[in-house]
Amino acid sequence: MERLSAIGLWVLVAGCRAVSSEGYEARGTVEVPEVDLAAPTAARVVALRVDEGAAVQAGDTLALLTQTDLPAALAAQRARLSAAEANLRDLEAGPRPEEVRQAEAALGSAEAEALRTRQALERARALVETNAIARQQYDDAVAAARVAEQRVTEAREAVALARAGYRPQRIEAARAEVSSARAALRQVEARATDLVLVAPVGGIVLGRHAEPGEALGPNVPVLTVGETGRPHVRVYVPQAVVATLALGSEAEVVAAPGRTIRGRIAAINPKAEFTPRVALTEQERADLMFAVKVEFVDPAEAPHPGLWVVVRVAVGQRGRGAERAGGGEGHR
Repeated sequence: MERLSAIGLWVLVAGCRAVSSEGYEARGTVEVPEVDLAAPTAARVVALRVDEGAAVQAGDTLALLTQTDLPAALAAQRARLSAAEANLRDLEAGPRPEEVRQAEAALGSAEAEALRTRQALERARALVETNAIARQQYDDAVAAARVAEQRVTEAREAVALARAGYRPQRIEAARAEVSSARAALRQVEARATDLVLVAPVGGIVLGRHAEPGEALGPNVPVLTVGETGRPHVRVYVPQAVVATLALGSEAEVVAAPGRTIRGRIAAINPKAEFTPRVALTEQERADLMFAVKVEFVDPAEAPHPGLWVVVRVAVGQRGRGAERAGGGEGHR
């Protein structure tokens, strides 16, 4: 199916009439803006839910794609986030009562050992003065008492830490890890969302460019949707006629004998072009032509995209010419 393009397909005049009392007539085709649906990364097509010509609404799911590593990446990031959140909860809750009691018990044991070594040192001091024991035994008692006192100091610090909880810096680091894990999960989830192609606008499917099972590169279109709510016709008009046209002025679109649809001039291209050799007469081929875009007053009345129609514009009334139409639409 030949694709219509609102920005790439110029409707060329085929058989324009001369200016008459009824106005100037030119032929063109009905066009609609197009949107190509594609994944931003390489992926494989899993399913297509629409065919060419199908009517779709904005938000409809049209195609599903996948990547081989996506399920594993999602599972890994969710596990990382769960672990980070569990660690943060543990730090914010602080030590358990059992840990505090265990530290207090260790302190009691260390104090008891310190008391025993101090008493042993006193006895050793009395005995060494009377030469009842060797000097080495006394030195051993002194060393044992010092070690016991050091253990008491360490046990008291452990009890203080257990009662005070974890340091704020450690809790902040745990919170940062949770934020990082959550951001990484959102990134993978966004990648998964990009693989579900939904209709951005209501309209019809103009092109189906892939089939299930096909592997596509980044930004390769899968479907093309035409926005039927914004139909228009683009025709070429000679310079003499453009000088009499104004943006917003009325126009008529003749879709079939006896069927005339109201339109209005939406844009006049500020740049002139030569018409192709296959169109018009020898005299008209030498003229510069300006592209004029005509929109439908009631989009619901527009013919099907791709149909040839006749556009009739009134002439003889001075309006904004091509030079003043620079604010309108150009080659779109």
